Amino acid sequence: MPTVLVKDLIEAGVHFGHRVSRWNPKMRPYIYGRQNMIHIIDVRETLRGLLRARKYLQQVAAGGGIILFVGTKRQARETIEREAQRCGMPYVSDRWLGGTLTNFRTIRSRLTHLEELEKLRSGPEFQTYSKKMQAALNREYRKMYRNLNGIRTMNRLPDCILVVDPKKEKNAVREARKMAIPTVALIDTDGDPDEVDLPIPGNDDSIRSIDLIVRLLADAIIAGKQAASAIKPEEAAPTSAEPASATAASA
Repeated sequence: MPTVLVKDLIEAGVHFGHRVSRWNPKMRPYIYGRQNMIHIIDVRETLRGLLRARKYLQQVAAGGGIILFVGTKRQARETIEREAQRCGMPYVSDRWLGGTLTNFRTIRSRLTHLEELEKLRSGPEFQTYSKKMQAALNREYRKMYRNLNGIRTMNRLPDCILVVDPKKEKNAVREARKMAIPTVALIDTDGDPDEVDLPIPGNDDSIRSIDLIVRLLADAIIAGKQAASAIKPEEAAPTSAEPASATAASA
């Protein structure tokens, strides 16, 4: 067991779960015990889930797959944006728009409209509009930019989604399951691990905990991309990452 990594997980408070009264009994296998009416997550299970997730995400990235980062809670927003941008993946950090996965064609049309608004606002024609119309267009642009900017490079459905707190992001998880898109998730003691393919049991409310887990997963994605780019085109053969469930079973 990587001793240094375990030390990092503990220092980041990954092992602190929710109050005992808020637990989901399905999380029992991942709980070590309780302290002061707070569930303590078994760090060995966190590490096991983290290593499986890193292996899987590295495979997806090496195969040229798209991994959508999702985390709209206040504690996760900044980390999701930073780490997704660092590894060149799309993200949702403000609000999950219904139909992002199940009605992707409509979302793409909204992205086209966002680009049209950007061109309009930067062009000379914009100054010919009334002050009221300019204000209305600016409000529309800001709202669309906030909701859609993170996925503007996502030209097709993702191969996997990475979620912080699947209970909070239940709509994203539900759409992913409907579209048979594997889900990797940092999940606390109040979540349902059956709803995700690769659960990483851990504190999903602490900024330090979220930052550490998401950063390590982003590192794995970068490593996968680098491994793929190191292979010469003539040596590359079409491959696909194992489904998350299969990866978990073999890890």
